[in-house]
Amino acid sequence: MNRDVMGLIIKRDDGSEIVNYDNPQFPSYVYEGWVKPNVTWERVPHFHEDVEICTVIAGKMAYSVNGNTVMLHEGDTIFINANQIHYSMCIDNQGARYIIFIAHPNILNASVAVEMSAIRPITDNKELPYIRFQDIDETTERLYALMLTLPPIRQNAFEMTKQFFQIWDLILQRSRVIGSFHSEETLDARMHTFKNMMHFVADNYQRAITLEEIAGAVNISKSLCNQLFKRYVNESPINYLMHLRARKVAEYLRSSSLSMTEIASLTGFSGVSYMSETFRKFFNMTPRDYRKQNGNANPEAEIDFNKKE
Repeated sequence: MNRDVMGLIIKRDDGSEIVNYDNPQFPSYVYEGWVKPNVTWERVPHFHEDVEICTVIAGKMAYSVNGNTVMLHEGDTIFINANQIHYSMCIDNQGARYIIFIAHPNILNASVAVEMSAIRPITDNKELPYIRFQDIDETTERLYALMLTLPPIRQNAFEMTKQFFQIWDLILQRSRVIGSFHSEETLDARMHTFKNMMHFVADNYQRAITLEEIAGAVNISKSLCNQLFKRYVNESPINYLMHLRARKVAEYLRSSSLSMTEIASLTGFSGVSYMSETFRKFFNMTPRDYRKQNGNANPEAEIDFNKKE
């Protein structure tokens, strides 16, 4: 595990997350963390081949999954299937604590028979982007209890595998109860188109790009481009671009001693003033204040949930 990026979301240019596995030889990641407004790992759209499971242990938060907002309160758990566009978000100023478990389904592939009968019916199901465990019942409580066991054993591949099998069994049970989500056949193609636009923006954010260019990168109209961004990340294409640039600014402020002029140039802004104005919009503070507060940011820092804002 790279502790320098623990709790953060690091993405490839195509928008897929580079998961910071606890052990490079075992594809799983467990993090007991928190989310509050304006932290850099909130509202960062991404996807990965791994499945993601998040249990709220204090407060309340939400996930966006393929543009659908899923509300979560203390005790709730969400399972997010592989390759879904998702991100976490705050719904109040108090934030939330959670345990997140990201793991590649290959951990469970003990044989082809297991893969075909118990793994791929979930991971290959395009009509099952997520499952919310919300109602207070035996399954939800059992899943919550299992998630609490993960942080102390995250370095133990054998123990993690045992727990993952139990968690997966609950996911299978719930999927059979709820059945498949109904969706249009065009959704998969549109998601692919949107991912390509995410890739284009990530590859070109350092220069001036327009809505026409973003839409033209995938040969669609500006109107459809706007619709897809609204559908999957609830932002306009240009706001998504500005948000990405602001997060890049935050990364430089945390990890470098570059001047504001240098950072503006590296992140696609025409000047420091415009960069500061945009940064304040997303982080509610100036870049200089952010650097003072987060120059040695520690994503594991504690939050007092009883503190009044």
